Amino acid sequence: MYAHLNNAVYTHLFDTIANTYLIQHCGMDPFSVNNPTPAPAHGQPSNFPSPSNLAAGADQIGLIVSTHADFFASVRFPDLLEVGLRVNRLSKSSVTWEVGIFRKGEEDVKMVGTYTHVFVLRETMRVGKTGMEERTRRGLEKLLVKAEAKL
Repeated sequence: MYAHLNNAVYTHLFDTIANTYLIQHCGMDPFSVNNPTPAPAHGQPSNFPSPSNLAAGADQIGLIVSTHADFFASVRFPDLLEVGLRVNRLSKSSVTWEVGIFRKGEEDVKMVGTYTHVFVLRETMRVGKTGMEERTRRGLEKLLVKAEAKL
C-alpha cells in the first residue's frame, strides 16, 4: 500500500526462518506435535508413532514471548531479499534470535528484528525442570555469536 514491505510480512519472514532452522537443525517436528496421532489404519504397521514416541523435540514447543524490530531503510516488491539469522542469547529454556533483512547484493541491513522463544512442555505449557531439550540446544549453539559480531 505504501510502496514498502508491510510489517506483517517481516514478522512472517522472522517466523519462517527461525522455524525452518528449528526443524532442519534442532529436531523440532511441528507437523506431528500439533496433530493428534491417528489410530493405525487397516494394514498400517503396529509401530505407527504414538504420542510417547514422537521425534525428538516433540515434547516441547517454542512460544514467542517478545518481539522487536528496527527499520533502517525500505524494501519493496520486486526487491530480492537475503535474510540473516543468529542467536544473541541462549538460556536454560529460551533463545533470543536476531534476524537481518538485506536487499540482495547490498551490505547495509534494511531491518533488524529480535524475538524470543521460550521452550515449554507441550502438555503443561510450562518450562520443564531441565529446560530446553539437548538436541534443540546443540542446534541453537551453532548460531550463537559474540555480542560484537556484525549481522
